[in-house]
Amino acid sequence: MCRTVSIIQIQNLTKTFGCGENAVTALENIDLTIEEGDIFGIIGLSGAGKSTLVRCMNLLERPTHGSVIVNGSDMTILNDKDLRRARRSIGMIFQGFNLLMQRTALGNICYPLEISGMKKQECEQRARELLKLVGLEDREKAYPAQLSGGQKQRIAIARALATNPKVLLCDEATSALDPTTTLSILDLLKELNRKLGVTVVVITHEMRVVEKICNRVAIIADSHIVESGNVSDVFRHPKTEAARQLITPRNENALKFTGKGRFYRITFDGLTTDQPIVANMVLAFGEPVNIVFADTRTIQGRIFGHMILQLPENPVTTGRMLSYLESKNVTYSEEDSEQ
Repeated sequence: MCRTVSIIQIQNLTKTFGCGENAVTALENIDLTIEEGDIFGIIGLSGAGKSTLVRCMNLLERPTHGSVIVNGSDMTILNDKDLRRARRSIGMIFQGFNLLMQRTALGNICYPLEISGMKKQECEQRARELLKLVGLEDREKAYPAQLSGGQKQRIAIARALATNPKVLLCDEATSALDPTTTLSILDLLKELNRKLGVTVVVITHEMRVVEKICNRVAIIADSHIVESGNVSDVFRHPKTEAARQLITPRNENALKFTGKGRFYRITFDGLTTDQPIVANMVLAFGEPVNIVFADTRTIQGRIFGHMILQLPENPVTTGRMLSYLESKNVTYSEEDSEQ
């Protein structure tokens, strides 16, 4: 059995902006543990406090109360010199890229190395290695204005990796990108996690980002962590209303079930989707079913999701179909047709 090692431990963290009657609590009593090697998603709606939380992890925002332990060091008690040293083990990428417009791609990656005191030749050698790692070795002389959004983010990722960090914080890193570019950046982050062993923390409001690359997730709502765990567990069995709002597609909430027959929700748990169960059921019993709603997603290489089916009006046929689903270990429940 592999022993897990915590790389980030947040304990009883509270962050308040302002004071007195004008005080606003952005985070309250946050407890969170992220293991070394995780791709950990923190997801919530706008204003939930997720960006404040990630900025507290490297003390860009100083918590009002609580502790932030990264790689064994409590960031909240370090002096300025030690804090600067500790931040070298934490890279960060942003939604807006934050590149220096007057520097080339190579120069942007060199910048944190120059600040650390590395010699110019060594800086450029390291920067070229990182350009190759992110697939842009032919763009070292290009300025940010000459790069696409995806290329800018790849340069930003290379810059964040310059000091060999153990943790990479991604604050809405794909929100400004189109879907195709988003997928390429997420694939890159996953590859870097695998190749370099860097722990990746992804802040997002997009469920597809969590589905694509994360192995664990925390859901934040109203300044609190309301749910956390393995992505597949949280998606299959959300325990809180905040989780259900994020996971359940909005168009399902508007469903109106009409017509004859009974309606059933069938759930795919990642173990039963290697065969066309619904299609085989229709062929086996010679009766059509109506797919009223379907939502499936791939998480950690397995398919999860659910369908709402309108089964035939004949109760005998419906009973036989339900028995068939049970034989295939498919979970189902009857839906209220009067909603």
